[in-house]
Amino acid sequence: MQRIHDARELKAIALRADAATRCNCPVGACTGWESVGDERWPAEQMTPLGSLRDPHVAEPTFEEQHAAGTRYESPDAPIAPAYFPYNRCDLWQCGQCHRLLLRYTEFGGYYIDHRVRTLRADLVAD
Repeated sequence: MQRIHDARELKAIALRADAATRCNCPVGACTGWESVGDERWPAEQMTPLGSLRDPHVAEPTFEEQHAAGTRYESPDAPIAPAYFPYNRCDLWQCGQCHRLLLRYTEFGGYYIDHRVRTLRADLVAD
């Protein structure tokens, strides 16, 4: 999987995408981070495009970037590749609607939770 190095590169990918405004796949809208388990993730129609993870950083930061009082789950929160959780994401494309999706895995004490958010070029920030 290719490495996506920074916000500029991620935004360029998002702007080139021929994304539909709606998709009826089981993933759903995912305008903010949502839990999407394997039963909702249509693996057969998803194509991995790249990773925002830096292979040279063993433990990426958990610091988040929020402008104007947004929160982790806010649909208008900035998509900042250098910050959590984007620094742990892979980028996927739906083969049905061509929508771009960011996905990472949250590891808790007793659970594993796959989380997904739709990539929007207008929210990509440094």
